[in-house]
Amino acid sequence: MGKYTRGCCGWLIVALIVALVATAAMFAIMKRKPGGRHIKPLPVPGPPGAIDSKYGDALGVALQFFQVQKAGKLENNQIPWRGDSALTDGKEAGLDLSKGMYDAGDHMKFTFPMAFTATVLSWSVLEYGDQMSAAKQLDPALDALKWITDFLIAAHPSDNVLYIQVGDPDLDHNCWERPETMTEKRPLTQINKKSPGSDVAAEAAAAMAAASMVFKSRDTTYSDVLLQHAQKLFTFADTYRGLSSESYPKLQDFYNSTSYVDELLWAASWLYHATGDQTYLSYVTVQNGKTYADWGRPTWFSWDDKNPGTQVLLSRLNFFGSKQISNAENEGLKSYRDTAEAVICGLIPDSPQATASRTGEIESVEYALVMFSVYHTSAIFCRRANYILGDNPMKLSYLVGYGSSYPQQVHHRGASIPSDAKTGCKGFQYLHSPDPNPNVAMGALVGGPFQNDTFVDSRDNAVQTESSTYNSGTLVGSTICSEDAMKFLNLKRILGFQLLKMAVSFVTRLLTLALGYAYPAYDCYKTLELNAHAPQMERLRFWCQYWILLAVLTAFQSFADCALSWLPMYGEAKLALVVYLWHPKTMGASHVYDDYLRPFLAAHEKDIDRGLVELRARAADATASHLQAAVALGRACLSEVARRVSSQLQATRSHPAGAGQAQ
Repeated sequence: MGKYTRGCCGWLIVALIVALVATAAMFAIMKRKPGGRHIKPLPVPGPPGAIDSKYGDALGVALQFFQVQKAGKLENNQIPWRGDSALTDGKEAGLDLSKGMYDAGDHMKFTFPMAFTATVLSWSVLEYGDQMSAAKQLDPALDALKWITDFLIAAHPSDNVLYIQVGDPDLDHNCWERPETMTEKRPLTQINKKSPGSDVAAEAAAAMAAASMVFKSRDTTYSDVLLQHAQKLFTFADTYRGLSSESYPKLQDFYNSTSYVDELLWAASWLYHATGDQTYLSYVTVQNGKTYADWGRPTWFSWDDKNPGTQVLLSRLNFFGSKQISNAENEGLKSYRDTAEAVICGLIPDSPQATASRTGEIESVEYALVMFSVYHTSAIFCRRANYILGDNPMKLSYLVGYGSSYPQQVHHRGASIPSDAKTGCKGFQYLHSPDPNPNVAMGALVGGPFQNDTFVDSRDNAVQTESSTYNSGTLVGSTICSEDAMKFLNLKRILGFQLLKMAVSFVTRLLTLALGYAYPAYDCYKTLELNAHAPQMERLRFWCQYWILLAVLTAFQSFADCALSWLPMYGEAKLALVVYLWHPKTMGASHVYDDYLRPFLAAHEKDIDRGLVELRARAADATASHLQAAVALGRACLSEVARRVSSQLQATRSHPAGAGQAQ
């Protein structure tokens, strides 16, 4: 081994160690500095099903938007700037349609999105009722749900009639006023045998079926009423097929459903869950699955497309199974499940199929959360909820009223006009005002940012700042991030750092073994081999010093590991020490040996030699003694084995096999 080769190898090894130490130092500093990636403490464990306090607060805020959107004679009103409104809705048909909710920032009542809101709100309660109860938010959710279902019951006065709209959108959108002061005519629109609307009727059936399950243990009579309406509406929707937007073309400007077959499958799925009637399951699997379910073509869940929701709902049945489900039905359920699993890949952050859309992401939160609950991976979805609640590039909560920074100019008539203002129909100065809304639309989930994460907080920017009840309905489920999920996220961070620490520790141990033992032993061997006839005495003397020091360090290593391993970069320091000891540039072994160990050995050389002689003698005596004891023990064991074998043979001769069997 030449001088230059050894020098190059030495510097290469030193460079490697320096790079490793620098990397470890960087991560250690990042962990400790105030602005670094510090690990938050785990939440304090709460009762089973408890929501992390952050999300419990968000849930309470989100549910307030349903109070903001209520029409009719308000009960226990908690929104100071809201009052009674739309008290005469339905009067022209002899009905009381005053309840229900305005769909967005205007004062229209559209049954289609309102029913969808009820369906996803029911789904949230069915999935996370325990968590809502623990957060003391279950009663507000049930109150909002019943306010909608009361309207749906009133809007379905006979088997084949459903009122799907209250108000004239042209008149409504030509006014900017508070709902409490509106005086415009509010005509009614209905679907029936001649003017069908399977999309709306089936969605209303799904809403009532889901809600009947929610109220089943709370109000049996009300639950039964809802279920009866659901079954009749489904029959109506399936028998008299057609799109509501084809019966009433003006609807195409607002809620233009692209199909009604997804709503039929969606409603039948909920009715199967609510009734257990196999005919509904056969409807969605054997009879209509291949034709209408779009298996293998995953899409987004929204007020228009219910197929992803149906896929999730039926995935549960394929997961847990039932003896009553036929093979053909199971095949259909598997196809629903396979499609649902394809969708989840587009919802998991950083997956190859992940979507870059933000507005679509917000609209799909309910589907994603329930999907994750089926697969027990809801912790992943908490990251998406965090985005909505302010963990985004804008550092803005898109849930109005949550956090310290949220949109101030929500596109909402009632929120934008002072409660004592007398505007009449033409209060558009408040629409175009640059000032923040005088009233906070608590719980409003705005349209959200564009794909590049930009958001313009302007009342005139309705695409981004308008809110809707159906978005808030989906948000309720997204705020149910449990403590277990948060523990998972925090555990993930902790495990990430621990894995890094383990990797660094493994590398340093490997390098210590290679550079502290293997390389010095190899170089020592080469020194002897290449200089067999004329040994380099100084080099051999150096290696003898090194091995003596390494033996001393190894002896004390166990104690040092117990006492000092908690220090940052302890393993890296050990690695640096062994390299320092043998490296040609430092010759650390010679310095340490000559300066510290040699004086000690010189002062106690006679005692050490005498102790070694005595130790060898004692070791020899102990070895001989133990060998003699082992031989004696072996003889005793052999004698005992021979005695037992002899006694067994005698017993066999005295007792024939037949006698033994008889016994």
